[in-house]
Amino acid sequence: MPYRTDKNDTPMSLVVAEDRTHDPDATILPAQFRDTILLDVIHDGDWIPEEFTRNEEGELIPEEAFLDAYYYERDWGASLVAGEIASFLGLPGHYSVNVARVLMDFGRFPGPTPKDADHLHRFALNYPFSKLLSYKQKKRVLEVYYDEISQIMENAISGKDIKIAIHTYDTYNKSGTIRPHLSLLTRSFGYQNENEMPYGVFDPLYPDVLAEFTCDRVLRDRISLTLEKIGVPVAHNYPYLLPDGSVEMRSQVWLFFLKLREEFEARYPETKESYPYQMVWDMLLDTNLRSAKSEKLRSFFHYYRRIDEEFETHFNDAASAYIKIRQFLEHEIPHFVDRFRFSQTRTSALGIEIRKDLVWHFDEMGTPVGPRLDNIRIIGKHVAQAIYVYLTEDRAAVNRPTSALTPYERKPLEQPS
Repeated sequence: MPYRTDKNDTPMSLVVAEDRTHDPDATILPAQFRDTILLDVIHDGDWIPEEFTRNEEGELIPEEAFLDAYYYERDWGASLVAGEIASFLGLPGHYSVNVARVLMDFGRFPGPTPKDADHLHRFALNYPFSKLLSYKQKKRVLEVYYDEISQIMENAISGKDIKIAIHTYDTYNKSGTIRPHLSLLTRSFGYQNENEMPYGVFDPLYPDVLAEFTCDRVLRDRISLTLEKIGVPVAHNYPYLLPDGSVEMRSQVWLFFLKLREEFEARYPETKESYPYQMVWDMLLDTNLRSAKSEKLRSFFHYYRRIDEEFETHFNDAASAYIKIRQFLEHEIPHFVDRFRFSQTRTSALGIEIRKDLVWHFDEMGTPVGPRLDNIRIIGKHVAQAIYVYLTEDRAAVNRPTSALTPYERKPLEQPS
């Protein structure tokens, strides 16, 4: 079988990197940078836990019901590329989701994916398992696997300056045009289309402008330049953008509200033990949309829906707390958003898409055959070199704006005569 059905595995694990200390091509980072990077791969898993190979009645689900989707959905070669990057930089390793994407996609909001849903409108329970499994089984996928990965990811990203996700994508668009060798994803689909965060996805307290980019553009451009110099074409946010439910978008919102909470509680320490404030922070930080309690509070705040009388006092107190936090952000720390937007301590979250045929061999029927190790090494080495230059040279050299003014307002361009 091209996939595993082991009974005992972990939904996500750290893949230890090969030691390249003595490799002349290695760009081993200085020690102070090695704990500032998170590399992750969420779509190259090959594990369909045995409990989900049978339906609720215990009958074996026929392989032909999902095998083609397994081949198509998997990001072949992504974990090997991430391993090369980690090795060349001297990192401990990279995190990899072991659960096969055909069963569960951690890069989407929880929910069942309908048949024929396009790339940007899917949910975590992937098709066809969203149809093949029972209610209890699908609930278990989210509670046991999705939530454990969430906890691992939350712990892993804490304190990181850079989070890079490695993906691989198909060679051709649906129109038949060929895709770029690589694409760097730094902007959400919703923001690109609406010039603002789509309403109802995350709390509107999250500033629209922060969705313009999820990653320091100097890092993005350093990777582009490094790869283009060796003849590897690189696109930005094409042929698609980050889904609104992507880990990159969710993490940015989560990190923003964590920082806002830190600032707010430093000013108002008496709120740390307040239940209404705890309700609000729990709601704002529920960026995976897994809490029904937070969803109820969101609907009370933003859609003015009725609440059971027994909860009304708590919810009204939470509404007052929410208003206090909003006023704090808008009036008491007016430059907070710009400081966060351009801060070197803001975690840069970047998705790297690599064409599958560059890193994996496929036969004439499109069935995966094996890795293209030379290409994997070349891509991994040069992405690592770009990260190395960014951290050791670029980041210190860039004069980032720290006031509410944009760089152009601080130093206007000379206007043409």
